[in-house]
Amino acid sequence: MAISKERKKEVVAQYGEWLGKSRAMFLVEYRGLNMKQLDDLRSKARESGGEFHVIKNTLITLAFKEAGIPMPEHFFAGSTAIGFAFQDAPPFAKMMSDFARSSELFKIKGGYLGTRPISAEEVIALAEMPPLPVMRARLLGTLLAPASQVVRILAEPARQVAAVVKAYAEKDAMPEAA
Repeated sequence: MAISKERKKEVVAQYGEWLGKSRAMFLVEYRGLNMKQLDDLRSKARESGGEFHVIKNTLITLAFKEAGIPMPEHFFAGSTAIGFAFQDAPPFAKMMSDFARSSELFKIKGGYLGTRPISAEEVIALAEMPPLPVMRARLLGTLLAPASQVVRILAEPARQVAAVVKAYAEKDAMPEAA
């Protein structure tokens, strides 16, 4: 069933809005999946902070051109669906990668990190990264490690003096054994 020009413009505008809001996008081939599997994937996508949509290649191509995003040809060949990660990209990529591992009918074609195209291998590598809060904690720990070492080094002489004073105090407090 053909759709009207007005409806096509609405769809392209919606795609453009999603392209603008998303931090990452992952393109997949979904040939052979049934509706239950697609609905399950959509549900998991929402839980991961994004959306998953089966798209019309010609309309998404128009949206990408309007947004000025480069488009590798193989991304939009055959049946295509796209996952938009509106929040943190690694958990969304992990969800897509896990689904691809569990289904032979679902293949990752590639994706975009921001507006930069990435390969299917890079999507899988992104999926193996820890979530953003964990990365921030690791970075903070790395940055604070030298500062805490400096504090320990500066405190060490005072600790040694206190230990000597304590030892003398304990020695004077001990009754003399005769």
